[in-house]
Amino acid sequence: MQTSQRFLSRLFSSAKRSSSIDPLFPFTDYCKSTNLFQSLLLPNHNTGNGNSLIPQLGGFSLLNHPTKHVRVLGFVSLDNSHCLTYQRSLFTRAKQVKIEFNDQHSQRAVTTALWCNFLVFSLKFGVWWTTSSHVMLAEVVHSVADFANQALLAYGLNSSRRAPDALHPYGYSKERFVWSLISAVGIFCLGSGATIVHGVQNLWSSQPPANIQYAALVIGGSFLIEGASLIVAIQAVKKGAAAEGMKVRDYIWRGHDPTAVAVMTEDSAAVTGLAIAAASLVAVKTTGNPIYDPVGSIIVGNLLGMVAVFLIQRNRHALIGRAMDDHDMRKVLHLLKNDPVVDAVYDCKSEVIGPGFFRFKAEIDFNGVVVVQNYLSRTGREEWAKQFREAAKEKDDCALLKIMSNYGEEVVTALGSEVDRLEKEIQDLVPGIRHVDIEAHNPIDMSSS
Repeated sequence: MQTSQRFLSRLFSSAKRSSSIDPLFPFTDYCKSTNLFQSLLLPNHNTGNGNSLIPQLGGFSLLNHPTKHVRVLGFVSLDNSHCLTYQRSLFTRAKQVKIEFNDQHSQRAVTTALWCNFLVFSLKFGVWWTTSSHVMLAEVVHSVADFANQALLAYGLNSSRRAPDALHPYGYSKERFVWSLISAVGIFCLGSGATIVHGVQNLWSSQPPANIQYAALVIGGSFLIEGASLIVAIQAVKKGAAAEGMKVRDYIWRGHDPTAVAVMTEDSAAVTGLAIAAASLVAVKTTGNPIYDPVGSIIVGNLLGMVAVFLIQRNRHALIGRAMDDHDMRKVLHLLKNDPVVDAVYDCKSEVIGPGFFRFKAEIDFNGVVVVQNYLSRTGREEWAKQFREAAKEKDDCALLKIMSNYGEEVVTALGSEVDRLEKEIQDLVPGIRHVDIEAHNPIDMSSS
Protein backbone atom coordinates (compact mmCIF):
# COMPACT_ATOMS: atom_id res chain seq x y z
CA MET A 1 0.00 0.00 0.00
CA GLN A 2 2.74 2.43 0.93
CA THR A 3 4.63 1.52 -2.21
CA SER A 4 1.75 2.75 -4.35
CA GLN A 5 1.63 6.01 -2.46
CA ARG A 6 5.37 6.44 -2.88
CA PHE A 7 5.15 5.88 -6.63
CA LEU A 8 2.43 8.47 -7.24
CA SER A 9 4.01 10.91 -4.81
CA ARG A 10 7.36 10.65 -6.60
CA LEU A 11 5.69 10.86 -10.01
CA PHE A 12 3.77 14.00 -9.20
CA SER A 13 6.54 15.62 -7.13
CA SER A 14 8.88 15.10 -10.09
CA ALA A 15 6.38 17.00 -12.21
CA LYS A 16 6.54 19.94 -9.83
CA ARG A 17 10.31 20.11 -10.14
CA SER A 18 10.26 20.80 -13.88
CA SER A 19 8.57 23.63 -15.73
CA SER A 20 8.68 21.64 -18.97
CA ILE A 21 6.88 18.59 -17.66
CA ASP A 22 3.90 18.77 -20.02
CA PRO A 23 5.67 17.04 -22.95
CA LEU A 24 6.59 14.23 -20.59
CA PHE A 25 3.17 13.64 -19.13
CA PRO A 26 0.54 13.74 -21.89
CA PHE A 27 -2.32 13.58 -19.42
CA THR A 28 -1.30 16.72 -17.50
CA ASP A 29 -3.54 19.17 -19.38
CA TYR A 30 -6.56 16.96 -19.03
CA CYS A 31 -5.94 16.52 -15.32
CA LYS A 32 -5.72 20.30 -14.90
CA SER A 33 -9.02 20.87 -16.71
CA THR A 34 -10.96 18.29 -14.73
CA ASN A 35 -11.37 17.22 -11.18
CA LEU A 36 -9.83 13.85 -11.91
CA PHE A 37 -7.14 14.29 -9.28
CA GLN A 38 -9.81 15.11 -6.73
CA SER A 39 -11.63 11.93 -7.74
CA LEU A 40 -8.45 10.04 -6.96
CA LEU A 41 -8.25 11.63 -3.52
CA LEU A 42 -10.45 10.30 -0.80
CA PRO A 43 -11.08 11.56 2.70
CA ASN A 44 -10.21 9.31 5.62
CA HIS A 45 -6.66 8.84 4.23
CA ASN A 46 -4.82 11.87 5.56
CA THR A 47 -1.88 13.20 3.53
CA GLY A 48 -1.64 16.51 5.32
CA ASN A 49 -4.37 18.31 3.35
CA GLY A 50 -7.33 16.10 4.16
CA ASN A 51 -6.90 13.86 1.16
CA SER A 52 -4.79 10.88 0.17
CA LEU A 53 -3.94 8.95 -2.93
CA ILE A 54 -5.86 5.78 -3.64
CA PRO A 55 -3.41 3.16 -2.42
CA GLN A 56 -4.05 0.73 -5.27
CA LEU A 57 -3.36 3.09 -8.16
CA GLY A 58 -0.15 2.18 -9.89
CA GLY A 59 0.93 0.13 -6.90
CA PHE A 60 4.12 -1.77 -7.42
CA SER A 61 7.19 -3.02 -5.67
CA LEU A 62 10.62 -3.74 -7.04
CA LEU A 63 12.42 -6.57 -5.26
CA ASN A 64 16.05 -7.44 -5.84
CA HIS A 65 17.33 -10.98 -5.35
CA PRO A 66 20.92 -12.12 -5.81
CA THR A 67 19.96 -14.60 -8.50
CA LYS A 68 16.59 -13.19 -9.66
CA HIS A 69 14.86 -9.89 -10.23
CA VAL A 70 11.25 -10.02 -9.11
CA ARG A 71 8.84 -7.29 -10.15
CA VAL A 72 5.29 -7.09 -8.86
CA LEU A 73 3.30 -4.74 -11.06
CA GLY A 74 -0.21 -3.59 -10.42
CA PHE A 75 -2.81 -1.40 -12.08
CA VAL A 76 -6.40 -0.36 -11.50
CA SER A 77 -9.48 -0.33 -13.66
CA LEU A 78 -13.13 0.45 -13.19
CA ASP A 79 -15.75 -2.26 -13.48
CA ASN A 80 -19.30 -1.71 -14.69
CA SER A 81 -20.35 -0.45 -11.27
CA HIS A 82 -17.56 2.12 -11.30
CA CYS A 83 -15.66 0.29 -8.55
CA LEU A 84 -11.93 0.20 -8.54
CA THR A 85 -10.38 -3.22 -9.00
CA TYR A 86 -6.71 -4.07 -8.60
CA GLN A 87 -4.83 -6.54 -10.72
CA ARG A 88 -1.33 -7.79 -10.01
CA SER A 89 0.97 -9.96 -11.99
CA LEU A 90 4.27 -11.45 -10.91
CA PHE A 91 7.15 -11.64 -13.33
CA THR A 92 10.38 -13.38 -12.44
CA ARG A 93 13.50 -13.25 -14.49
CA ALA A 94 16.43 -15.46 -13.59
CA LYS A 95 19.70 -13.61 -13.35
CA GLN A 96 22.60 -15.95 -13.78
CA VAL A 97 25.71 -14.89 -11.89
CA LYS A 98 28.73 -16.88 -12.97
CA ILE A 99 31.54 -16.82 -10.44
CA GLU A 100 34.91 -17.85 -11.78
CA PHE A 101 37.87 -18.34 -9.51
CA ASN A 102 41.29 -17.45 -10.83
CA ASP A 103 43.15 -19.01 -7.93
CA GLN A 104 45.50 -21.39 -9.70
CA HIS A 105 48.47 -19.68 -8.03
CA SER A 106 46.94 -20.29 -4.60
CA GLN A 107 46.16 -23.91 -5.49
CA ARG A 108 49.75 -24.46 -6.65
CA ALA A 109 51.15 -22.93 -3.47
CA VAL A 110 48.94 -25.11 -1.24
CA THR A 111 49.69 -28.32 -3.14
CA THR A 112 53.44 -27.64 -3.09
CA ALA A 113 53.40 -26.83 0.62
CA LEU A 114 51.33 -29.95 1.37
CA TRP A 115 53.83 -32.37 -0.14
CA CYS A 116 56.86 -30.47 1.10
CA ASN A 117 55.54 -30.53 4.66
CA PHE A 118 54.86 -34.25 4.45
CA LEU A 119 58.43 -34.89 3.32
CA VAL A 120 59.88 -32.58 5.98
CA PHE A 121 57.75 -34.21 8.65
CA SER A 122 59.11 -37.63 7.71
CA LEU A 123 62.71 -36.39 7.94
CA LYS A 124 62.20 -34.56 11.24
CA PHE A 125 60.39 -37.47 12.82
CA GLY A 126 63.26 -39.79 11.95
CA VAL A 127 65.82 -37.42 13.46
CA TRP A 128 63.80 -36.86 16.62
CA TRP A 129 63.39 -40.63 17.04
CA THR A 130 67.17 -40.96 16.80
CA THR A 131 68.31 -37.93 18.83
CA SER A 132 65.43 -37.33 21.32
CA SER A 133 66.09 -33.60 20.87
CA HIS A 134 63.48 -31.31 22.42
CA VAL A 135 63.89 -28.69 19.72
CA MET A 136 63.56 -31.38 17.05
CA LEU A 137 60.35 -32.57 18.72
CA ALA A 138 59.12 -28.99 18.49
CA GLU A 139 59.96 -29.06 14.79
CA VAL A 140 58.13 -32.40 14.37
CA VAL A 141 55.01 -30.89 15.99
CA HIS A 142 55.46 -27.83 13.80
CA SER A 143 55.55 -30.00 10.66
CA VAL A 144 52.48 -31.98 11.77
CA ALA A 145 50.61 -28.71 12.30
CA ASP A 146 51.79 -27.38 8.93
CA PHE A 147 50.74 -30.52 7.09
CA ALA A 148 47.30 -30.53 8.74
CA ASN A 149 46.88 -26.83 8.03
CA GLN A 150 47.77 -27.21 4.36
CA ALA A 151 45.22 -30.02 4.12
CA LEU A 152 42.58 -27.71 5.62
CA LEU A 153 43.51 -24.94 3.19
CA ALA A 154 43.27 -27.34 0.24
CA TYR A 155 39.83 -28.47 1.42
CA GLY A 156 38.73 -24.85 1.83
CA LEU A 157 39.85 -24.01 -1.71
CA ASN A 158 37.85 -26.86 -3.20
CA SER A 159 34.76 -26.15 -1.08
CA SER A 160 34.74 -22.44 -1.95
CA ARG A 161 34.40 -23.22 -5.66
CA ARG A 162 30.93 -24.72 -5.28
CA ALA A 163 28.21 -22.98 -7.27
CA PRO A 164 25.53 -20.91 -5.49
CA ASP A 165 22.37 -22.77 -4.51
CA ALA A 166 19.07 -22.03 -2.78
CA LEU A 167 20.58 -22.21 0.71
CA HIS A 168 23.64 -20.13 -0.18
CA PRO A 169 22.58 -17.75 -2.97
CA TYR A 170 25.83 -15.81 -2.75
CA GLY A 171 27.92 -18.95 -3.11
CA TYR A 172 30.48 -20.63 -0.89
CA SER A 173 33.40 -18.26 -1.47
CA LYS A 174 33.79 -17.54 2.23
CA GLU A 175 34.53 -21.18 2.98
CA ARG A 176 38.21 -20.52 2.38
CA PHE A 177 38.09 -17.89 5.13
CA VAL A 178 36.50 -20.42 7.50
CA TRP A 179 39.09 -23.13 6.88
CA SER A 180 41.95 -20.62 6.95
CA LEU A 181 40.69 -19.51 10.36
CA ILE A 182 40.50 -23.12 11.58
CA SER A 183 44.03 -23.66 10.24
CA ALA A 184 45.27 -20.62 12.17
CA VAL A 185 43.62 -21.85 15.37
CA GLY A 186 45.34 -25.20 14.82
CA ILE A 187 48.71 -23.47 14.53
CA PHE A 188 48.03 -21.57 17.75
CA CYS A 189 46.92 -24.60 19.79
CA LEU A 190 48.89 -27.52 18.39
CA GLY A 191 51.91 -25.71 16.99
CA SER A 192 52.48 -22.87 19.43
CA GLY A 193 50.84 -24.12 22.63
CA ALA A 194 52.19 -27.67 22.62
CA THR A 195 55.69 -26.54 21.61
CA ILE A 196 55.95 -23.92 24.37
CA VAL A 197 54.59 -26.29 27.03
CA HIS A 198 57.04 -29.01 26.01
CA GLY A 199 59.96 -26.57 26.09
CA VAL A 200 59.04 -25.19 29.53
CA GLN A 201 58.65 -28.69 30.98
CA ASN A 202 62.18 -29.60 29.93
CA LEU A 203 63.97 -26.40 30.94
CA TRP A 204 65.42 -27.93 34.13
CA SER A 205 65.58 -31.57 33.10
CA SER A 206 67.01 -31.43 29.59
CA GLN A 207 69.88 -33.60 28.42
CA PRO A 208 72.23 -32.99 25.49
CA PRO A 209 70.70 -34.60 22.36
CA ALA A 210 72.55 -37.52 20.82
CA ASN A 211 73.61 -37.75 17.16
CA ILE A 212 73.47 -34.00 16.60
CA GLN A 213 75.15 -34.48 13.22
CA TYR A 214 72.05 -36.29 11.94
CA ALA A 215 69.88 -33.44 13.15
CA ALA A 216 72.08 -30.96 11.31
CA LEU A 217 71.76 -32.88 8.05
CA VAL A 218 67.98 -33.12 8.30
CA ILE A 219 67.66 -29.46 9.26
CA GLY A 220 69.69 -28.53 6.19
CA GLY A 221 67.55 -30.71 3.91
CA SER A 222 64.33 -29.43 5.46
CA PHE A 223 65.55 -25.87 5.02
CA LEU A 224 65.96 -26.44 1.28
CA ILE A 225 62.55 -28.10 0.93
CA GLU A 226 60.73 -25.46 2.97
CA GLY A 227 62.62 -22.74 1.11
CA ALA A 228 61.40 -24.08 -2.24
CA SER A 229 57.83 -24.11 -0.93
CA LEU A 230 58.27 -20.56 0.38
CA ILE A 231 59.43 -19.36 -3.05
CA VAL A 232 56.30 -20.82 -4.67
CA ALA A 233 54.11 -19.16 -2.01
CA ILE A 234 55.82 -15.78 -2.49
CA GLN A 235 55.20 -15.99 -6.23
CA ALA A 236 51.54 -16.79 -5.55
CA VAL A 237 51.22 -13.74 -3.28
CA LYS A 238 52.83 -11.51 -5.91
CA LYS A 239 50.40 -12.76 -8.57
CA GLY A 240 47.45 -12.22 -6.23
CA ALA A 241 48.62 -8.68 -5.45
CA ALA A 242 49.04 -7.90 -9.15
CA ALA A 243 45.55 -9.27 -9.92
CA GLU A 244 44.00 -6.93 -7.34
CA GLY A 245 46.22 -3.96 -8.23
CA MET A 246 47.80 -3.82 -4.78
CA LYS A 247 51.31 -3.69 -3.42
CA VAL A 248 52.58 -6.96 -1.97
CA ARG A 249 52.73 -5.48 1.53
CA ASP A 250 49.15 -4.22 1.33
CA TYR A 251 48.00 -7.54 -0.14
CA ILE A 252 49.50 -9.44 2.81
CA TRP A 253 47.44 -7.35 5.21
CA ARG A 254 44.29 -6.63 3.19
CA GLY A 255 44.24 -9.00 0.20
CA HIS A 256 41.01 -10.84 -0.43
CA ASP A 257 42.48 -14.34 -0.86
CA PRO A 258 43.86 -15.60 2.48
CA THR A 259 45.16 -18.92 1.16
CA ALA A 260 48.42 -17.86 -0.50
CA VAL A 261 49.17 -15.49 2.38
CA ALA A 262 48.59 -18.29 4.90
CA VAL A 263 50.95 -20.61 3.03
CA MET A 264 53.61 -17.90 2.77
CA THR A 265 53.48 -16.97 6.46
CA GLU A 266 53.51 -20.62 7.56
CA ASP A 267 56.45 -21.43 5.27
CA SER A 268 58.27 -18.32 6.50
CA ALA A 269 57.74 -19.49 10.08
CA ALA A 270 58.97 -22.96 9.08
CA VAL A 271 62.19 -21.63 7.54
CA THR A 272 62.76 -19.32 10.51
CA GLY A 273 62.01 -22.18 12.93
CA LEU A 274 64.59 -24.37 11.21
CA ALA A 275 67.16 -21.61 11.56
CA ILE A 276 66.32 -21.33 15.28
CA ALA A 277 66.58 -25.11 15.69
CA ALA A 278 69.97 -25.12 13.96
CA ALA A 279 71.20 -22.27 16.16
CA SER A 280 70.02 -24.09 19.30
CA LEU A 281 71.82 -27.31 18.37
CA VAL A 282 75.00 -25.37 17.53
CA ALA A 283 74.80 -23.63 20.93
CA VAL A 284 74.39 -26.96 22.70
CA LYS A 285 77.30 -28.51 20.78
CA THR A 286 79.57 -25.51 21.39
CA THR A 287 78.83 -24.80 25.06
CA GLY A 288 77.79 -28.24 26.24
CA ASN A 289 74.82 -26.64 28.00
CA PRO A 290 71.58 -28.53 27.08
CA ILE A 291 69.31 -25.65 28.16
CA TYR A 292 69.62 -24.09 24.71
CA ASP A 293 67.60 -26.99 23.34
CA PRO A 294 64.31 -26.28 25.23
CA VAL A 295 64.93 -22.53 24.88
CA GLY A 296 64.95 -22.97 21.12
CA SER A 297 61.69 -24.91 21.42
CA ILE A 298 60.06 -22.04 23.34
CA ILE A 299 61.25 -19.49 20.77
CA VAL A 300 59.82 -21.57 17.91
CA GLY A 301 56.52 -21.85 19.81
CA ASN A 302 56.29 -18.08 20.24
CA LEU A 303 57.04 -17.60 16.56
CA LEU A 304 54.17 -19.91 15.63
CA GLY A 305 51.90 -18.07 18.05
CA MET A 306 52.57 -14.73 16.34
CA VAL A 307 51.87 -16.24 12.92
CA ALA A 308 48.62 -17.78 14.22
CA VAL A 309 47.39 -14.50 15.75
CA PHE A 310 48.08 -12.66 12.49
CA LEU A 311 46.15 -15.23 10.42
CA ILE A 312 43.26 -15.34 12.92
CA GLN A 313 42.87 -11.56 12.82
CA ARG A 314 43.07 -11.49 9.04
CA ASN A 315 40.38 -14.12 8.52
CA ARG A 316 38.18 -12.72 11.29
CA HIS A 317 37.84 -9.40 9.46
CA ALA A 318 36.86 -11.21 6.26
CA LEU A 319 34.23 -13.37 7.98
CA ILE A 320 32.46 -10.56 9.86
CA GLY A 321 31.93 -8.64 6.62
CA ARG A 322 34.72 -6.31 5.53
CA ALA A 323 33.90 -3.58 3.02
CA MET A 324 35.57 -3.41 -0.36
CA ASP A 325 38.48 -1.05 -0.86
CA ASP A 326 37.86 2.70 -0.61
CA HIS A 327 39.07 3.51 -4.12
CA ASP A 328 36.58 1.04 -5.64
CA MET A 329 33.76 2.49 -3.55
CA ARG A 330 34.67 6.02 -4.64
CA LYS A 331 34.59 4.95 -8.29
CA VAL A 332 31.10 3.49 -7.91
CA LEU A 333 29.75 6.52 -6.02
CA HIS A 334 31.20 8.87 -8.64
CA LEU A 335 29.43 6.89 -11.36
CA LEU A 336 26.09 7.00 -9.57
CA LYS A 337 26.22 10.65 -8.53
CA ASN A 338 27.00 11.75 -12.10
CA ASP A 339 24.24 9.70 -13.73
CA PRO A 340 21.32 11.87 -14.94
CA VAL A 341 18.62 9.57 -13.51
CA VAL A 342 20.10 9.77 -10.00
CA ASP A 343 19.15 12.68 -7.76
CA ALA A 344 20.88 11.39 -4.63
CA VAL A 345 22.49 8.25 -3.23
CA TYR A 346 21.86 6.98 0.28
CA ASP A 347 22.98 4.14 2.53
CA CYS A 348 25.74 2.68 0.37
CA LYS A 349 27.18 -0.56 1.69
CA SER A 350 29.58 -3.17 0.39
CA GLU A 351 30.82 -6.52 1.62
CA VAL A 352 33.51 -8.98 0.62
CA ILE A 353 31.83 -12.28 -0.27
CA GLY A 354 34.89 -14.03 -1.61
CA PRO A 355 38.44 -13.51 -2.84
CA GLY A 356 38.09 -10.39 -4.97
CA PHE A 357 34.25 -10.66 -5.05
CA PHE A 358 31.95 -8.07 -3.54
CA ARG A 359 28.31 -7.29 -2.92
CA PHE A 360 27.19 -3.67 -3.32
CA LYS A 361 23.97 -2.11 -2.06
CA ALA A 362 22.62 1.43 -2.34
CA GLU A 363 19.36 3.35 -2.02
CA ILE A 364 18.82 5.81 -4.86
CA ASP A 365 16.49 8.79 -5.16
CA PHE A 366 15.62 8.57 -8.85
CA ASN A 367 14.85 11.64 -10.93
CA GLY A 368 11.40 10.78 -12.26
CA VAL A 369 11.56 13.47 -14.93
CA VAL A 370 14.69 12.01 -16.50
CA VAL A 371 13.35 8.45 -16.21
CA VAL A 372 10.22 9.41 -18.16
CA GLN A 373 12.23 11.49 -20.63
CA ASN A 374 14.40 8.48 -21.38
CA TYR A 375 11.35 6.28 -21.74
CA LEU A 376 9.53 8.63 -24.10
CA SER A 377 12.67 9.22 -26.14
CA ARG A 378 12.79 5.48 -26.79
CA THR A 379 9.09 4.92 -27.42
CA GLY A 380 7.80 8.34 -28.53
CA ARG A 381 5.05 10.41 -26.92
CA GLU A 382 2.68 10.64 -29.87
CA GLU A 383 0.81 7.41 -29.18
CA TRP A 384 0.32 8.21 -25.50
CA ALA A 385 -0.75 11.77 -26.29
CA LYS A 386 -3.27 10.41 -28.79
CA GLN A 387 -4.77 8.03 -26.22
CA PHE A 388 -5.07 10.74 -23.58
CA ARG A 389 -6.65 13.21 -26.03
CA GLU A 390 -9.23 10.64 -27.08
CA ALA A 391 -10.08 9.87 -23.45
CA ALA A 392 -10.33 13.60 -22.72
CA LYS A 393 -12.78 14.13 -25.60
CA GLU A 394 -14.99 11.30 -24.39
CA LYS A 395 -14.95 12.62 -20.82
CA ASP A 396 -14.67 8.98 -19.71
CA ASP A 397 -12.94 8.68 -16.36
CA CYS A 398 -12.92 4.89 -16.62
CA ALA A 399 -11.00 4.93 -19.89
CA LEU A 400 -8.62 7.60 -18.62
CA LEU A 401 -7.89 5.64 -15.46
CA LYS A 402 -7.10 2.58 -17.55
CA ILE A 403 -4.71 4.59 -19.75
CA MET A 404 -3.07 6.13 -16.69
CA SER A 405 -2.57 2.73 -15.09
CA ASN A 406 -1.02 1.36 -18.28
CA TYR A 407 1.20 4.43 -18.53
CA GLY A 408 2.24 4.04 -14.90
CA GLU A 409 3.10 0.40 -15.50
CA GLU A 410 5.31 1.39 -18.44
CA VAL A 411 7.05 4.02 -16.32
CA VAL A 412 7.73 1.39 -13.65
CA THR A 413 9.17 -0.91 -16.31
CA ALA A 414 11.33 1.98 -17.51
CA LEU A 415 12.58 2.46 -13.96
CA GLY A 416 13.49 -1.24 -13.87
CA SER A 417 15.43 -0.79 -17.09
CA GLU A 418 17.36 2.09 -15.54
CA VAL A 419 18.15 -0.09 -12.52
CA ASP A 420 19.43 -2.85 -14.80
CA ARG A 421 21.56 -0.34 -16.71
CA LEU A 422 23.10 1.04 -13.51
CA GLU A 423 23.84 -2.47 -12.26
CA LYS A 424 25.63 -3.35 -15.49
CA GLU A 425 27.65 -0.14 -15.50
CA ILE A 426 28.70 -0.71 -11.88
CA GLN A 427 29.82 -4.26 -12.64
CA ASP A 428 31.69 -3.10 -15.73
CA LEU A 429 33.43 -0.41 -13.70
CA VAL A 430 34.43 -2.77 -10.86
CA PRO A 431 34.35 -6.35 -12.20
CA GLY A 432 34.76 -7.75 -8.69
CA ILE A 433 31.23 -6.60 -7.80
CA ARG A 434 29.21 -9.73 -8.57
CA HIS A 435 25.94 -8.73 -6.86
CA VAL A 436 24.32 -5.28 -6.99
CA ASP A 437 21.24 -4.43 -4.91
CA ILE A 438 19.70 -1.07 -5.87
CA GLU A 439 16.64 0.13 -3.98
CA ALA A 440 14.46 3.13 -4.76
CA HIS A 441 14.75 5.63 -1.92
CA ASN A 442 11.61 7.38 -0.74
CA PRO A 443 12.38 11.02 0.14
CA ILE A 444 8.90 11.47 1.62
CA ASP A 445 8.27 10.10 5.10
CA MET A 446 5.22 7.85 4.84
CA SER A 447 5.37 6.59 8.44
CA SER A 448 2.58 8.92 9.54
CA SER A 449 0.16 7.77 6.83
